[in-house]
Amino acid sequence: MGAHVKRSLVDVAVVALDRLEVLVRNRLKRLQYRLDTLDAFMAGTGLTLDESASP
Repeated sequence: MGAHVKRSLVDVAVVALDRLEVLVRNRLKRLQYRLDTLDAFMAGTGLTLDESASP
């Protein structure tokens, strides 16, 4: 997932560290609503979610 976020920042010219933080947070926030992409990340790990387990 980290590589996905890094690729989305490749064309961004960052002039300050605080701006980079805002951009990364924005990209991660958008990613959380892309369930198909998140499902693909999980599938790539070979892991599964056990929804019956309590936290």
